[in-house]
Amino acid sequence: MSMSQSKLVRFVTAGNVDDGKSTLIGRILHDSKALLSDQVQSIVNARFGRADAGEMDLAFLTDGLESEREQGITIDVAYRYFTTQRASFIVIDAPGHEQYTRNMVTGASNADIAVVLVDASRIHQGHLKVQTRRHATIAHILGLKIVFAVNKMDLIDWSHSHYQQVEASLIRLSRTLGIEDIDIVPINARSGDNVVHQSAVPSWYQGPCLLQILEQQDKATDFADLPFRFPVQRVVRTNGHTLAAKRGYAGRIASGQIRLGDEVCVATSQQCSRIAKIETYDQILTHAQAGQSITLYTQDDLDIARGDCLTSSDARVTNLVVADLCWLDDQAWQDQQRYILRQGTASTPVRIQTVLHVRDMHDLSQVRGEQALAQNDIALVKLQTQSPIIADEFATNPKLGAFILINVDTNQTVAAGMIRNS
Repeated sequence: MSMSQSKLVRFVTAGNVDDGKSTLIGRILHDSKALLSDQVQSIVNARFGRADAGEMDLAFLTDGLESEREQGITIDVAYRYFTTQRASFIVIDAPGHEQYTRNMVTGASNADIAVVLVDASRIHQGHLKVQTRRHATIAHILGLKIVFAVNKMDLIDWSHSHYQQVEASLIRLSRTLGIEDIDIVPINARSGDNVVHQSAVPSWYQGPCLLQILEQQDKATDFADLPFRFPVQRVVRTNGHTLAAKRGYAGRIASGQIRLGDEVCVATSQQCSRIAKIETYDQILTHAQAGQSITLYTQDDLDIARGDCLTSSDARVTNLVVADLCWLDDQAWQDQQRYILRQGTASTPVRIQTVLHVRDMHDLSQVRGEQALAQNDIALVKLQTQSPIIADEFATNPKLGAFILINVDTNQTVAAGMIRNS
C-alpha cells in the first residue's frame, strides 16, 4: 500500500434535521463504488422508500433502524467505511434533530473532520438554522476541521446569488466561533453533483468536489505521538501466592507509547517505577503504543487500583478545571444535585462551581451570569472535583482532555466536557 492510500480520514456529517446527511453518505458510498449489488437492490426495494419508483433512497444505507426508515429521520449514530485511491475513510452519520444532540456529540467525538450540511432551499436571507449553529459550535469545541456543504442546490435552481448569501452567513458564523480555515462547497446529494465527481453544474463554481476536499485533509491526530497515558482497567495477579507472584496493570493505552525500562508514574500519587514487562493475551512485547490493550508490570509494586492512570512524568493533576460543557440531559443542572465526573476509568464527585458563560445559539453571543444549564446548552464552566484529575487540555490530548458528567441518582450521562485550562 502506498503512503497516499494509507491515510485515514474520519469525518462526521452534522447539521439540521432533513438537510440530507444520510443521503449524502449514501451518495458517497454509491458513487465511490463502495456498495455491493445486493445492497443497491435492497435500498431500491426498501419498504419505506421515499424516492421515486425505481430510484434509490440513499439514506437507507445508514438509517438502519426500522423507526428511522419509517419516520425518515436519523436517530442513532451509524458508521460506514470506504476507500478511494487517495485515502481510506470512516464516515459517521449523526442525527440532526435537537432531541438527539447527545448522539451527535458521541459521533463527532470519534471524528477528525465535520461536514456540516446546510439545506440551501430552507435558508432565507442568509439566516442559518439554530441546530446548524449548534453543530458547528460543537464541532469547533471538539477541535474538528469544518467543511460546509451547501446541499439541495437544485431546489433553488443553482442560484449563485442565493448561494453567496448562504456562503456569507457561514463565513460570519466561522469568524464568530474563531474558526480560521473552512471549506464551502455547493452540492446536490440526491443527484451527486459536486459530491464524488465535479459537476458542470453550476458553471459559476470551479472549485473541488466534496470528496476531493476530504481527500486533501490531513487533520488526524497520531495519538502515539502524545504523552503516555494508560488508564488502568483492572489489576491482575499472576502465579497466585507463590514467591514469583506479580501484580500487573491491565488496560488500553489512551495516548503515547511505552517501552521496557521506561519510567511511569501513578498520576494522582506520583509513585514512580520502571516498566519490567509488557504483555498481551498471547505474547510478550518490548514496545506498545496508543490503541493497544496490554498488561504492564513494573519493577516495584505500586499502590494502584482501577481508576488510576499510569503516565509519563509530565502529567499534572488538579482539583479545579475550566471546561467547555455540552449539557445533554433533559433535566436541567441543579446546584444541589450530585454529579460524578468520569475521565478515562477514573470517577470522582464534582460540582459546577461557576457558569462563566452560556452561548446563545441564535447569535452565538456569550451570555454571562449564573444561568441554569438546560438541555443542549453549550457553556464554559469552572469545575471542582473531590479527587484530583489529570489536567490534559482537550486541544492537546483529546483522549484524557475529555470527560462526562453522570447524575448520581439516575445514573444518566448529563453532559460531555472538554478541559480548556486549569
